[in-house]
Amino acid sequence: MRTTTAEEAVALIPDGAVLMIGGFMGVGTPDRVIDELVRQRRRELTVIANDTALPGVGIGKLVAAGALRRVVASHIGLNPQTQQQMIAGTLQVELVPQGTLIERIRCAGHGLGGVLTPTGVGTLVEEGKQRIEVDGKPYLLEAALHADFALVQAFMADYLGNLVYALTARNFNPVIAMAGGTVVAEVEQVVPVGMVTPDHVVTPAVLVDYLVVGRA
Repeated sequence: MRTTTAEEAVALIPDGAVLMIGGFMGVGTPDRVIDELVRQRRRELTVIANDTALPGVGIGKLVAAGALRRVVASHIGLNPQTQQQMIAGTLQVELVPQGTLIERIRCAGHGLGGVLTPTGVGTLVEEGKQRIEVDGKPYLLEAALHADFALVQAFMADYLGNLVYALTARNFNPVIAMAGGTVVAEVEQVVPVGMVTPDHVVTPAVLVDYLVVGRA
């Protein structure tokens, strides 16, 4: 793990990369890293996230910049730009029920192939998926979701890279941090080792590759 700038971290991310991005409607989203993705004009990205936020907010900045090829999210209802690009055929959107989405991400982080869920059985969600019966009940096999990079936001880190989240900014971030090949954590402050007690560590340093320090 090393501390770096948003510019250097984004320089590692190529066009066409698959990104998982933390946050819920922009809360807990790494804004400095997203701004740098826009500034460096990354293109053809796939983003796996809970949502695409609002125009000009969080992931919505990537949508507005035309940086995305595909989105896997639980909803896009509050970002009309995402909807417009989907209808125009310039952005592929896969809508996944929120509980199923986070479980698919969790499976990747835990080395599992997927999850069996009753959600979506008998609906459009079932199309193209394997149905499996367990004790006479039907389930859909939802495959694990992996990413080249996980971009998370945390309130605090120590110099080893142990992360602490604040309030609802915790949301998707800890699970996403386990499912990315390279983890970039944007943090508001870095403190000496020992100031974050083991009981307060949510994402352990072993998962974190880069720290981007400072507020957006």
